[in-house]
This record gives sequence, structure tokens and C-alpha cells, in this order.
Amino acid sequence: MSQAGPGQSPTRRIAFLGTGLMGAPMARRLLAAGHQVTVWNRDVSKAQALVPDGAVVADTAAAAAKGRDIVITMLSDGKAVETVLFDGGVAQALARGVVVVDSSSISPPVAKDHSTRLASLGIAHIDAPVSGGVVGAQAGTLAIMAGGDADVIEGLADVFAALGRVTHVGPSGAGQICKLANQQIVAVTIGAVAEAMMLVEAGGASREKFREAIRGGFAESRILELHGARMVNRDFVPGGPSKFQLKDLDAVKAMADLFSLDLPLTEQVRREFSDFVAGGGGDTDHSALLLHLEAMNAAKGGEGK
Repeated sequence: MSQAGPGQSPTRRIAFLGTGLMGAPMARRLLAAGHQVTVWNRDVSKAQALVPDGAVVADTAAAAAKGRDIVITMLSDGKAVETVLFDGGVAQALARGVVVVDSSSISPPVAKDHSTRLASLGIAHIDAPVSGGVVGAQAGTLAIMAGGDADVIEGLADVFAALGRVTHVGPSGAGQICKLANQQIVAVTIGAVAEAMMLVEAGGASREKFREAIRGGFAESRILELHGARMVNRDFVPGGPSKFQLKDLDAVKAMADLFSLDLPLTEQVRREFSDFVAGGGGDTDHSALLLHLEAMNAAKGGEGK
């Protein structure tokens, strides 16, 4: 770790593994904060896009991680994280005392397993999934839910500050369970906003004016602000693909089954996302659940458009 001048934060040597929709803007935020960032992505072109921002591209994940103080992963699922960390040689390339921060959204038991395995090598692990989408990643306003050792998280304050607001939510795995709870709220709210859009149009009102009218009231939310606008404009280029929303809802179901919880609202919206993804909607934004609900109503002779 480089020494900082008076009033400056120390420069961290960071490996960022996974520079897709979320990872790329997060890596750019770290570079802009003055950290040394080596990047790796399975699709190398997505890593090379960060070179103008000052990133160094590595040929392999293990090469990116070698000699780093901190490794941040932002990958698609638990299997991808497992493959990169353990099968890909990253864990073996790290020195004792390095911290792995997994910002991917994965199953809490898998996060706990990774933490235990890394601890046996003298490597700290923090599960730190994020919420706020691409917009939040670009602006550095992500909500970061961190599970793991409080002292380790506190020691990364300058790194997290470049990305957003971090909250220590509990021990290993707690970050992931909080992210799943976040995804419950997101999915159910998307469904509620989509159904409301259909109802007001069926009743002769303007979707756009309806959204304007209720802004600032009790129904206000980031979902209404951002995804409500997507529904009005019918702009479903993915920020958060529906297939990833379904992945998270499937993980919620698995945890609910483990805890013997009945979550009827979550289960209903999970089924709708499952049908939507099975019908070809997996790569559209999760706000495009509206399209599935419209098609379902059209097939029944309803008013969805």
C-alpha cells in the first residue's frame, strides 16, 4: 500500500474481477479516487475499456490478484465466484492478510463457505453486495451491505467511500441475506408499479401523468422514479437484467424454505419473473415485467397494452 501525503487517503492496490454492467463503473470510481486498479474480465474487451481510465488489464484473474492488497469480485453468481476464486487460482495467488470483497449477489451459505475456506489461507473475506444499479455505481451512491469482521470493514472505509455508503449488517453471510431482502422489495415493488400502470391506463388515465401525480406521496420510491419512467417510456435496455432478478428470487425461495418461512408476495412475483424469463425476457431490464403482465392480460382479453 502506497503512503499518502498530508490529508490524503492511502493508495490501495486493488484487483477488480468482473467489469460488466456494474463492475466497470465501480472500477472507474476506484481509479478516480486514486487507487491502483488491475482488472480482469472473462470478455477481455470489457476490461480493456477501462485502460483509458488508468486500469491495468491482466490476462487471468490470478494474475490480476497477485501482489494486490484487496480483491473485489463482481460476478454473475455463486458458481462464477467459486470458479474464479478457487478453480481459477486467485486464492492461491494471494498473500496472507489480503482482503477479498465479494460484491456479487450470491447465496448466503455459499458466501459463508467462501469465507471459511479463505480464512484457512489467512485471507479475510467480506460479502458486500450492492444496491443502486448502474446509475448508483456511476455516481458512487451504492448502498453496500457488508457481512464479516467489523474491523476489516472499517479498515476498508476509504475504498467503500469511493463506491457509496457501507453498512456493517452482521457476520459472514449477513450482507448476502440483506441483499436478498433488498431484491424482494425491488421485485415486489416493480410488480406493484407495473400493475398500477396497467390499471390507470385501463381506466382512461395517462400513465405518465399518474406517475407525476403520485411523486412525493406515500407511493414514492426509487422504483417509481427510475423504473416507473422506464415503463412510461417503454425503455427496457437492461440495467438489471430480468434473469438476474429471477436468480435472486430463486435464492430468496431457497432461504425461505430453509427457514420455513411463507412469503406469498415474493413467491407470486417470483413465478411471474420465471414465466417472463422462460418466455425470452431474461435479457431485458427487470422493469420489463410490465410486458409480461400486459401480455398475460391481453391473452385474457384484458386492457393491458
